[in-house]
Parts: sequence; C-alpha cells; structure tokens
Amino acid sequence: MTAPAQPPATPDLLYSQDEEDLRSAVRALLADRADAPTVIAATESDTPYDPQLWASLAGGIGAAGLLVPEKLGGQGASHREAAVVLEELGRSVAPAPYLTSSVVATETLLALGAEDGPAAALLGELASGARTAVLAVPFATPPAGADAALTSRDGTVRGVADAAAADILLVPTAEGLYAVEASDPGVAVSPLVPLDLTRPLAAVTLTGAAGILLADADTSATAVRRGLLAGAGLLASEQLGIAEWCLTETVRYTRERHQFNRPVGSFQSLKHRMAQLWLEVVSARAAARNAADALATHSPDAPLAVAVAQAYCSGVAVHAAEECVQLHGGIGMTWEHPAHLYLKRAKADSIAYGTAGSHRQAVAELAELPAP
Repeated sequence: MTAPAQPPATPDLLYSQDEEDLRSAVRALLADRADAPTVIAATESDTPYDPQLWASLAGGIGAAGLLVPEKLGGQGASHREAAVVLEELGRSVAPAPYLTSSVVATETLLALGAEDGPAAALLGELASGARTAVLAVPFATPPAGADAALTSRDGTVRGVADAAAADILLVPTAEGLYAVEASDPGVAVSPLVPLDLTRPLAAVTLTGAAGILLADADTSATAVRRGLLAGAGLLASEQLGIAEWCLTETVRYTRERHQFNRPVGSFQSLKHRMAQLWLEVVSARAAARNAADALATHSPDAPLAVAVAQAYCSGVAVHAAEECVQLHGGIGMTWEHPAHLYLKRAKADSIAYGTAGSHRQAVAELAELPAP
C-alpha cells in the first residue's frame, strides 16, 4: 500500500527571538559606525569600506560565519539569520562586502561539500572575517546564467561587485573552480564608476594567474548556481530593508513638515501614496522571508521562492526610494540627504543577480505556466 504523500511544510515568515536579538545588535553597530553622514563621506573617498566596521560586524557579532557550520569555524546558523543582517545593511546602505563574501562566495564554497582541504580552510577564514572573497562573475549574473558566466585564468570579467576589497577571487572556468589570490601578479583589479557608490564594481583581468583548483567542472557549476541562487534570494532582504527605511523616513518627514499650518502627511493624496507603499512593503517582507526560509530549509521550491521574491522586491525597493525622494521635496534632491543613496542602491540592486523580468520568466518556467 502506497504511503500518503506528505503535505509541503508551511514556510515560517515570522522572526524568532534570536533573529530579533541579532537585528538589534547589527542595527546598533550600524547606527554607531555607518550613519548617513559617515556613509556619504565614505562614498566620496577612495576607500568606501571601513575595516573596523567590517571587523565588528564579521568577527565581533559573528555575522560573516552565519552560513558556515560550527565544525568549519562558523556560527552554524542559516539563511534566515543572514537575511536579517542584510535587512539591516539595506536600511543603512552601509558599504560592506557581506552579500558578496559572506553569502555568495561562502555558499559557493559550502556547495562543494568539502570538510577538509583548501575549500574548508578558506571557509574558516571567511567565517572569521579575517579574509573576504568574491565570485568572479558579473554582478548582474542570474542563477540561471551560471554556465554563461564561465571565464578563464586569462581574460577579463567586468562588473564584479566588491572585487577591489576582496582577498580571494573564486574563478569559475571550464576546468573547474579556482581560488586565486587577489594579490597575485597575474591579477589586475580596475575600479569602475558604478551608479551605487556604496557597492563598488571593478573589472578583473587575469593573465595566467596561479590558483588552487577547488573542484571539477561539474561540481563547480552546481556550486556557482547555488551561490548565485542564495545571493538572489537574500538580496530580496536587502531590498526589503531599503524599502522599509524609505517608508519609515518618509512617514516621519511628512509628519514634521508643515504646509498651510498642517502636516503635509495629512493631505489625502499623500496618505494614499504612503498607504499603497506600506502594502507593497508588507508584501515584499512576506516574499523575502519566504525566500530566506526556503533556502534555510533546503526546500525543493527554493528556486521558485527566490524568483518570486526578486521579481517583486526589486520593484518595491525602487518605488519606495523614488517616493522617498519625491515626498521629501527639495531636500530629497540634495547630496547631504541620504535619500539618493537608497535610490541608487535600489536601482543597482534591481539588476543584480538578474533583472525582475528574468526572474518573472523563471517563475513562469518553474511553475510550468505559459510565459507572458
């Protein structure tokens, strides 16, 4: 007699007490070391990253090792906790290589399944925050485009996020995945001018750089797809943090700004705009949490959950940032006000790890629906 099929597990969209405690710790750190004037000043410098901030976030709080098992030197947590960190990083648009190093590169290495050897040793270094790594593929590469992102140790890869701050480059080639030291004489990292100054991009040129082969071609292809999938899924949490800050700050400002002896937020037209934005943010939170939970539980529906989250959250973050700039009036257009940082981050994120359109196409394919 055939056993009855088990119903799919219900996703947990709520935050645990541990996750809220982690949020409080990260928010307090970012409020102290990455407030708006500090971030704006960092974008005007040649080194947007604050090493002390990264040391406190990665090592002090232990955020860099959340996805790494304890036996490899990490915290043994999950994508749910990493999503909370990214929400707070989105709220502050702090320049930190968390998404690229502690999520995408780390997840790629974890997918290799190594418990010893160079991959395991590198995971321990990333978990401690002592070193950072990036996957040497364009920041716009979607999970489905992992095969097209293959390069070689003799060529140039453009648009690699956080490459200038990385210690290790994970280079996917037709032969397999290589770990290349960024300081290798055969590596040249040329900064590009990005829209989002809080997340630098660079062109990475390799000319016969030495590297350590971490895995063969088949294993590395699966690992790169998994790393990009985790990046796209948790990017939705960063986009949620952007949208939440923009909504909160806009509501606060429209309460305090007066016209005709009334708070501008009391005008019906603005009430409707902010109410609509609130509905979008609440829906984005559900989509982002569903993606994080699916990744954390290794759900077979994780690719669909990630595609849905990215297809929706990208637009919400951009809309929230646009409304923030517009409803702040003249002050929202100034360099001194941080609204422009959120708009630029939202716009840059909207094409990171695939556009909303590419993810909608993925939803159609994964759900076996006719493409629009």
